[in-house]
Amino acid sequence: MANNGTTMPATRVYRTVNPATGELVREFPPLSDEEAESLLARAHDAYGQWRTVPLGERCRLVLRFAELVESHADELGRLVTVEMGKTFAQTKSEAGKAAAMLRYYAENAESLLADEETEVPGFSRAITRREPVGVILGIEPWNAPLTQAMRATAPNLVLGNTVLLKPSELCAASTLRLGELADAAGLPAGAYQTALIAPEQASRYLSDDRVRGVTLTGSDRAGSAIGEQAGRHIKPVVLELGGSDAFIVLNSADVEKAVSTAVSCRLALGGQACVSPKRIILTEAVAEEFLTRFSESFAGQQVGDPFDANTAIGPLSSEAAADLLQEQYADAVGKGATVLVPGGRVGGPGAFFKPAAITGITTEMRVYEEEAFGPLAMIYRVPDADSAVRLANDTPYGLGGTVFSEDLDEARRVAGLLDTGGVGINKWLAAPTEVPFGGTKRSGIGRELGRSGMDQFANTKTYGIG
Repeated sequence: MANNGTTMPATRVYRTVNPATGELVREFPPLSDEEAESLLARAHDAYGQWRTVPLGERCRLVLRFAELVESHADELGRLVTVEMGKTFAQTKSEAGKAAAMLRYYAENAESLLADEETEVPGFSRAITRREPVGVILGIEPWNAPLTQAMRATAPNLVLGNTVLLKPSELCAASTLRLGELADAAGLPAGAYQTALIAPEQASRYLSDDRVRGVTLTGSDRAGSAIGEQAGRHIKPVVLELGGSDAFIVLNSADVEKAVSTAVSCRLALGGQACVSPKRIILTEAVAEEFLTRFSESFAGQQVGDPFDANTAIGPLSSEAAADLLQEQYADAVGKGATVLVPGGRVGGPGAFFKPAAITGITTEMRVYEEEAFGPLAMIYRVPDADSAVRLANDTPYGLGGTVFSEDLDEARRVAGLLDTGGVGINKWLAAPTEVPFGGTKRSGIGRELGRSGMDQFANTKTYGIG
């Protein structure tokens, strides 16, 4: 996510600033070096105990953790809305998804971790088994702090690893609360801990032999830095980075359905989601109908108080995020983009940005290369499906994509040509817990979720019996 807040900034300050008002709510002292070391020592000691706990008991405790997250969904949702501005309806739903993620790994652990037996000449049996490795460091962003924390945590806890979770500087309160719920569930002390550490402390963690892997969701700049350090110390790494996903609407598409999906995608998480399609690509046969329907729907969105049930979109995560999006929008308009739906920064307190849509985008505009992290829809017109594929792939990112067409053979052909980690056909794929999630090119390496989410930090050990 090129602008999603995990860029390992030099600041050591964790603070909650309400983006709807600009008011400082709370500051959190970062850990001293001694406290950071104590946290790591606890995680390492807990691993020695946790890995020996029978799988059924580990799953029982993780399920209890899920129940507590679910029962505290209102509280967690309110914390996140105040931290980063998403509507309360979305943050409460996010808490439910975080609980569901914990539940998925706990309930499916037996099949996900089942031994694999292979015939090998000369051996009576050869068994491959997934075993834990130790402490995993998760470095997670602000745009979905609850689900992102559990992406790093759920598979690893069930596997038998322990987790140190560094949240975004914006989202300390909600992540700390997750840690309290983990303790209340009965997890061993140190099995899951929130680490309010500075970048140099994260670097020391990465160089420490007790940390056995790192997963980061953030910008490609942060991913490059973390990947370099992990490589230097020969540690596995998962990097889920930026996205500039294409939403392709082909000649035979159900335009009404495509419009509804595209609008929802651009408003999800306030438009601040790496996996949300940002570039809408239309073939000429459907362009006029789509533009008319999309403009009508996108223009009527209510911007305001994220706790108001009638609000479609709250503030962006910070004044800086809203200002950056305004700069990108103004740059495109200043260089000749056509405004389909006027929007932009809203005056007064808060980091509000009214949803806007533009077309006529050229390579000279910043938004052609940069990820626009907010409710700015960018719409392109192309002559045919092959032109749509070329444009879709003309990006340094390769996270996901969406293809709408009632001709499923054509839809599958186009989907197969997209250089991405996933594609949804006639529906936005997003990131279901049950299947692998990740990208290619500058969108990162490795996979989260599904069985892959457990395999990334497992020691895949083979036993041969003569």
